[in-house]
Amino acid sequence: MITRRSWAVAGAAATAALLLMPGTAHADKSPGGGSQGGASTGGGREGQDIVSVVRYSGAVGGGGTAKGGGAMKPVGDWSPPACWYEPRTAEQFRDYVEDQYERTVNTPGQHSYAKAAVGMFRDKYKDGEYKDYNLKEKDKGNWWVAVQDEDRWMEDAAQACDREPFWVENGDRPPVDNALDPELLAQLAYGRLRLPDTEVSLAPKGTTKVNLPTWAWLDKATFKPLSATASVDLPGLRIQATTTARPGSLKLDPGTGDARTHPASGVCAKNADGSVGEPYAKGKGDRIPPCGLTYLRASGKGAYDLRATVTWNVSWKGTGAEGADLPDGEFGAEQPVTVEEIQAVNR
Repeated sequence: MITRRSWAVAGAAATAALLLMPGTAHADKSPGGGSQGGASTGGGREGQDIVSVVRYSGAVGGGGTAKGGGAMKPVGDWSPPACWYEPRTAEQFRDYVEDQYERTVNTPGQHSYAKAAVGMFRDKYKDGEYKDYNLKEKDKGNWWVAVQDEDRWMEDAAQACDREPFWVENGDRPPVDNALDPELLAQLAYGRLRLPDTEVSLAPKGTTKVNLPTWAWLDKATFKPLSATASVDLPGLRIQATTTARPGSLKLDPGTGDARTHPASGVCAKNADGSVGEPYAKGKGDRIPPCGLTYLRASGKGAYDLRATVTWNVSWKGTGAEGADLPDGEFGAEQPVTVEEIQAVNR
């Protein structure tokens, strides 16, 4: 899957010019096609967006294998990068700059200072500091450009990648923070990973009684490890990273203060076999469940919204790297539980 990203062509003059052109503020969010390795880098919105060279596969949003569910929320203050630098071939970079130049100078009513600004930007790479977009050196390196996450382009963090496009020889490390490497690709894959809906098995199912322990568990066959892979394959730069999330603990929130959780913390640890909790079976009625809850008051005509949140343990491995852990993620969902009074029978 290829996703469209906005190309942050930095620099005050270039930015001022590009912001005056329609449709360049941020990228189209829908996944689409385009050429990754050829000369064309145009995407949607009449060619004014480009297609990111980062490809995603596995349990990812927008066409991945995970059905339903959604993105996990990192535990703590960490988040995947909102902007980064990624490579472009000399042909890709030339075609994009020339396209933006033509669009600006040929747009009726365009301000003269916008035309001058985009012209200065073009001259730097065509006839100024660089010659003809380094096409004669195209087998020796790539251009590196700033890219923003299209869902976060208004955040301050997305403005941190403000360096103008620069040339990097093959084998050299780009002299900037947030340049694509296996670890950063793993972080991008983290943000794309989609987890299944969190619906716990309950006994009794759907409707329970006041002061009757309700058993809760997750089947290890349903909650399996999920992985997403992010990769880049350009001349002189072929790297990838796979981020894997493994189900960890389960936290239960009864949806009312009139309830007790088991254990008291409401956090059920993962068992040795990968499951969480213990399925109810006949003969366990007089036991307190290792994972569950007891409602102390009926839900009336409605139902309580039981929220079950799974903490996922995340790690990654990639090209030339053994990998490491990433911050845990959380993903949860609500399910209704009707609680009724136990009816006494008078004789």
